Amino acid sequence: MRPAPSVAVLLRAGREQLAKAGIESPALDARLLLAAASGLSPAGLVSAGDEPLPMTVAAAYEAFLARRAAGEPVARIRGFQEFWGLDFALSPDTLVPRPDTETLVEAALAALPPGRPLRLLDIGTGTGAILAAVLSERPLAWGAGSDLAAGALATARGNLARLGLASRAGFVRARWLDGFAGPFDAILSNPPYVAEKTLATLAPEVRRHDPRLALAGGADGLDAYRVIVPEALPRLVPGGLLALEIGADQGEAVAALARVAGYAKVRIAQDLAGRDRVVLATSPVQRDEIAAFS
Repeated sequence: MRPAPSVAVLLRAGREQLAKAGIESPALDARLLLAAASGLSPAGLVSAGDEPLPMTVAAAYEAFLARRAAGEPVARIRGFQEFWGLDFALSPDTLVPRPDTETLVEAALAALPPGRPLRLLDIGTGTGAILAAVLSERPLAWGAGSDLAAGALATARGNLARLGLASRAGFVRARWLDGFAGPFDAILSNPPYVAEKTLATLAPEVRRHDPRLALAGGADGLDAYRVIVPEALPRLVPGGLLALEIGADQGEAVAALARVAGYAKVRIAQDLAGRDRVVLATSPVQRDEIAAFS
């Protein structure tokens, strides 16, 4: 019988296997996958050092490594992804929450005053990450999430329940804003915005494992915005916020849609890399201003 391998031996072997497969971050990925297989934290693995792990853990780890070497994302293998300091379970119907989307959360929180009740709507909620992140920072807020994929809604409900936020959130299967009357203090969304011609050029980890429904934005990537931007306006309170994640080359086009629709203030926020990432638009305080643009 083979002796049980140590943490150090497994990490080294995993790092070498992933490096040979061309994975960009072999050491990090090996550590995250061993943590998932063993139930230890990544930091706990460091302190474990030469401690042996059961053969069942080694077998699970080897299976994880094979999936990663074949191009499956670490988050899909582990079944969850951290976002805004919170863990979110994934499903085949959800995107993996990405750090870029935290720009949307930051911008929304900067515009939403703490200490008062708020009504939020997260369109295309996926894992529920955006909604949960904002609710976690605004304890008096209540939010609704919509999605066309039933599997995504089930995942989001489970995530909000695990995070202790279920009592302040509800989920509805709907296309964009269908069935929502409002008024909302903020409408948030990371809609599909990848142009049709760009889909085939996406990284294999995205193209093969993220749901097409959550990626494909039509011929120019703007189909969702053409629906959401005008339909959100009458569903916002006066002075309410529309915050939309965008592709890096879509800022001016989406901002123009908001100006034409009649929003009073429109601006573009950049992510940490300095790329356009979020369009923010505010409903006119005087609601009769909307009529001038209709």
